[in-house]
This record gives sequence, structure tokens and C-alpha cells, in this order.
Amino acid sequence: MTTLTSQPLSGLLDRLFEEADAATGPEIGNLSADERRTLLQSKTEYRRLYGLMKDLWLPVSRETGNLLYMLARSSGARTIVEFGTSFGISTLYLSAALRDNGGGQLITSEFEPSKVIRAGQNLADGGLRDLVEIREGDALKTFADLPDGIDLVLLDGAKSIYLDVFRLLEPRLKPGALIVADNADKCPEYLDYIRAAEDTYLSTPFTNDVEVTMRLA
Repeated sequence: MTTLTSQPLSGLLDRLFEEADAATGPEIGNLSADERRTLLQSKTEYRRLYGLMKDLWLPVSRETGNLLYMLARSSGARTIVEFGTSFGISTLYLSAALRDNGGGQLITSEFEPSKVIRAGQNLADGGLRDLVEIREGDALKTFADLPDGIDLVLLDGAKSIYLDVFRLLEPRLKPGALIVADNADKCPEYLDYIRAAEDTYLSTPFTNDVEVTMRLA
């Protein structure tokens, strides 16, 4: 048995996915599809959009969650950075891997104060709160001070700043570090950067919207 497949985490994840599936989510203000697309692509207005979406779950899928756990376990990750906590479902998968690896630290960043509170409670309910530091605010600021030797990164926040956030983390990545970008299809600037650096990164799509990358030695 693993932390992921044992109680209380297994039951907690089942409940959270049920809640996420049942949630219809509010309308995103009175924004048109074009306005939403513009905000998604903006490097200056992204906080407005995510403020409007503060009650939406925006979870990873179960399949992506399992992928995160397996990558973190198989690589023996001890230092993980996550951009975009939301309600903490992906954080639970990653911190479960840390527990089963013998411990470590996960640093995650989230814009919305209400989501920080909810994610913290979910981590406590899963028995994993001690492994996670939740930094509230814009990751371009909260990630200014990070430890060296990052083993694994999850990018799952504002899509328009994936590359900007990644460049903050890049100097601190270990050789062999893994980077998982969810909704990567919405981040062409990031994909162009990572795929063009063939001497530095080996990268491949895992599904239509998840990109998995390894930093080469």
C-alpha cells in the first residue's frame, strides 16, 4: 500500500473529485469568449481573470494526478515546486509521493486567499500538511526565493506566464529534473522555448494538453 492508495488520502481524493465533477461553476462575469481569450493570453491582466474564476475547481484529472505521483516517486523527488495550487488536488498527489519517498518539501503558489485556505485544509485532512509550504500571491513574486536542487515542477497556473515562471525556476533545476506543464496547449510561448532547447531539455506531449520535460545533465 502507498500513501496515495491508503486512507485518509484515497477517500479524500474520491470525495474531492466527486465535488469537482458536481460543481457547475459560476459564469465568469459577463465576459465574452473573446474577452476570456484575451485575458488568458495577457501577461498583465491574468490576475483579473483568475479572480473571476476563484470559485472554480480547475483540478488536474485523475490520470494526470497519477502521473505526477509516479514521476515524483520514480525520480525520488525531495524538492517540488508547483505553480497553481487551486483546491490542492495536484498538491495532494505530489505530497503523497514525497511522503512515500521518505519526506521532503513542496512549495506551491496560489493567487486566491480562499483557495489557499481550502487547499491547506485538504492537505491537513490528507495528513500531508507538514510537507507543503503554500505561498499566497503572484508566483512571479512568491517564487523569487526558492531552494536549489529542484527535482520536479508542476506548471498549472495562469497560462500566459508559464514561461516567465519557468525562467524563475530554471537556474535551480537539478540535472534530470522533471517539468510537467498542464494545459500546455494553451502556452505556445513556453512550448516553443522548451522544445527549441534540444541540448538542455528532452520534452514530449503526454496527452493533448500535458507536456512532460526532463532537464538533461
